[in-house]
Formats: sequence, structure tokens, C-alpha cells
Amino acid sequence: MAQYLLLIAPVLLFSIIAHEYAHGYAALKQGDTTAYKLGRLTWNPIKHIDLWMSIILPAMLLWAHLPVLAGAKPVPINPSNYRNYRRGDIIVSLAGVATNVVLAIACTIAVAVTGLIGQAIPAASGICSILQAMAWFGIWLNLILAMFNLLPVPPLDGSHVMKYLLPPALAQRYQQIGFAGILIVLLLLYYTPAISYWLLPAYLSTSLLESGVRSFVLLQTPHWLPAGMI
Repeated sequence: MAQYLLLIAPVLLFSIIAHEYAHGYAALKQGDTTAYKLGRLTWNPIKHIDLWMSIILPAMLLWAHLPVLAGAKPVPINPSNYRNYRRGDIIVSLAGVATNVVLAIACTIAVAVTGLIGQAIPAASGICSILQAMAWFGIWLNLILAMFNLLPVPPLDGSHVMKYLLPPALAQRYQQIGFAGILIVLLLLYYTPAISYWLLPAYLSTSLLESGVRSFVLLQTPHWLPAGMI
């Protein structure tokens, strides 16, 4: 299990940092320089890591074979600086989700590339199989992150789109439940089947992408990976 965590931790960390970076970059393009001025528009993981949400909590959940909940420090954003508030809010909110989808596609390509290199250069098959396993996990992880963040539960990204579909008075009340958002998410994760149905598009998309590159999977897959991962 320790080796498994060492394998997926970099993928998880990079994916959530990329998600937050995308929010900050999109905000900058929409006219808000808050993240940039505070030094948060960076790939330096130290600037984004939250000890509890980025490391301890996901490690505990993985160890317990429970659904993983992880996150980075939210990038500071001031929507009042957007040139167009509504458009900017939607674009910035969906930027992280779009980034995770792009990363899933990039991981799919990486599975094929590492497979081809490993097959062409047998001496490199060992390291290629490890990198391939990380990329394989990255497909599933990033699609799950994308769908999870689309949940219409404040303060998740999906709520920033949902609020514009509601009448103004109801939208204001809807946003006020953000203080209990984490509790609602935890209830959905562990005590209702709703989350499984919500994440179904991520599971189906993962299966579709993986089926397209399964023939590139190396036989030298690390023996310590959980059964069925590749």
C-alpha cells in the first residue's frame, strides 16, 4: 500500500494544483489580478498544498479504501474585478474542470507513448511501466475530479453555474448553504448512492479512454499495483 500511495500521490497532487492554477489563470484573463499579485499563479506546489486537504485526508481515505476527497488551497479570487461578472464567474469556475478533462486526455496519450517506448526499448520498459501506471491512474482521477467539482453544491464549481439558472431570490438563498457545503459533500460521498450516479459519466468516459489504449499496456506492470488497476 505504501508503494501504491507513492505512485498515485504525485498524480493526485499535480491534478489538484493544475485545477487551482487554472482558476487563477482564468481569473487573470477575466481581469482579476488577485492570485497573480499574491504569488498564487505558480506551479510551485508549496504555494498550493494544504497539509490536511492535500496530503493527510486523501492518504487516510486511500488507506481505508474509501472514496478519495482531496483539494489544494483555493486560489484567491475577487469576482468584482471581472470585466463581465457573470461571464467571468462561469469561465473561472469551469476552468478547473476543463483542465482536469484535458489532463485525462493527456494521460491517455501518455499511456500509449510510454507503451510504445517500452516496447521499442526493452531496457526502458521498467521505468515506462511505472510512468504508464501513473498515467493510467491519472485518466480515472482527473475525470472523477472534473465530475465531482461539477456537483451543484456550494462552494464547488458547479454551483457557480447553477446559481445563474435559478431566480435571483432563490439563487441568493442557494449560495448561503455554502457554509455547510463540505458536510453535504461528505454525506453524498459516504451515506447516499447519489454520488455514484453523478459520477457515472466519469466512469464511462474512463472506460472509453482506457479501452482505446489498452493494447499499449506493458506486461511489466509493477506487481504491487492493486488488481484490476491496469
